[in-house]
Amino acid sequence: MHTPTHEQTHAADTFRSGRHLALQAGAGTGKTSTLCLLAAGTSRRGRYLAFNKDIARDAAARFPSTVQCRTAHATAFAAIGHRYTGRLNSPRQPAWRTGQALGILRPVRLADHEISQRTLSHNVLRTVTRFCYSADGALSRHHVPRLRGLDSPADHRQFADLVLPFAAKAWADLQCPDHGVVRFEHDHYLKMWALSGPHIEADFLFLDEAQDTNPVLEQVFTAQRDHAQLVMVGDSAQAIYGWRGATDVMTGFDAEQLTLTRSFRFGPQIADEANRWLALADAPIRLTGTTSIPTEVGSVDRPDAVLCRTNIGAMTEVMRLLGDGHRVALTRGGQQLAQLALAARDLKEGRRTHHPELVLFPSWGALQDYAAYDPGGRDLQPFVDLVDTHGPDAILAAVAELTDETHADVTVSTAHKAKGREWPTVRIGNDFPQPEKTTSDAGGADPAPEQVSDADARLAYVAVTRARHRLDLGTLAWSVPAQQTASE
Repeated sequence: MHTPTHEQTHAADTFRSGRHLALQAGAGTGKTSTLCLLAAGTSRRGRYLAFNKDIARDAAARFPSTVQCRTAHATAFAAIGHRYTGRLNSPRQPAWRTGQALGILRPVRLADHEISQRTLSHNVLRTVTRFCYSADGALSRHHVPRLRGLDSPADHRQFADLVLPFAAKAWADLQCPDHGVVRFEHDHYLKMWALSGPHIEADFLFLDEAQDTNPVLEQVFTAQRDHAQLVMVGDSAQAIYGWRGATDVMTGFDAEQLTLTRSFRFGPQIADEANRWLALADAPIRLTGTTSIPTEVGSVDRPDAVLCRTNIGAMTEVMRLLGDGHRVALTRGGQQLAQLALAARDLKEGRRTHHPELVLFPSWGALQDYAAYDPGGRDLQPFVDLVDTHGPDAILAAVAELTDETHADVTVSTAHKAKGREWPTVRIGNDFPQPEKTTSDAGGADPAPEQVSDADARLAYVAVTRARHRLDLGTLAWSVPAQQTASE
């Protein structure tokens, strides 16, 4: 490890004092190195709770032997999950078959829509998953997902009343360690562990990536504060998984709030761009780049990675790059895009689709109208345009042409999937929204901050901080003030 910065030394001193700690660590600021510094300065025994297996494995090689590095799921498995090993290895089966075993035997009518057995079954299982992500002690209406086309509160209440009895039956089925009709998943035993009120034996606990913690894990972690010193570390400005139940638990955590702001990933130019988005996100930190790292913000003709806002934007970029003759990789493959293309083909050929986003649309024309005229469907318009321009078969052919990253000329990714990664050169894709311009006092046209949502600002911050040496802002170039652009 490099010589600790003043901020890292201050964090180590605070940890030695025994106080609970929330450590806001900006992109590339060495949060794992800092936690290792904290752990190395004490003989006490601790636990490190990681976001995934890869992070836990890497941490285990770096932390002293006094710290046990595991994911939350591994910890829950050791306590409760091992009892369900037989059910965890059960074969996959379609949701409709599980629903049938739970008693979902016929479609139901709701408002102007017929809800098929398959759709009802799928949403019963999604309801159980959402309950498992929560800190709640019982299933409730707010765990039931919303369906496109059932947009009013009254419609959702009726839908939830249909789903909840079957969800309760599914959760009861999951309690049996030996057999059952619902496929047992890792999130199920994590929730059971949380409901048991576990006591984690440790003198201190480190929670990594705390900004993306599901409420169920936050509940377990904070319940240990009477017997263990708690340290949360993460970056509130990278809290981009709210759509799947994660919440930023750091800013409201009752602890000493400290920061790590010097990035060892890039130099001052990229740090300046990151700070524009941190300001728009009203984040608690601003970054300082490392002056010895050569970085530039400007056009990149052959980037190592292209980062997009959406899966549809990524697919558009993939098709353009393939058309130009590049070997292209797509982060985590093209399965989601292929499923959307297959759903579009079904609708265009007059068949209903079982894709959860499109299940209520009887035809491609109905989806086109919804995307064009319904406020709830605006995010589907790029998908409709892509299919109308290229056709489902061309999209499926493009997915089949993808290669792995080790042999690719360029990697395409959404910003969500790029989180935690970095590349030498990065270009931002063309699907990030550009707000309207407002006339500034200096006569230039600058963006109005209130036009940028916190979610969009956080996602842009994640995207621009993936580059180490050169960043092409693409459609995010509007964030650079007009006066600065003119001077350049």
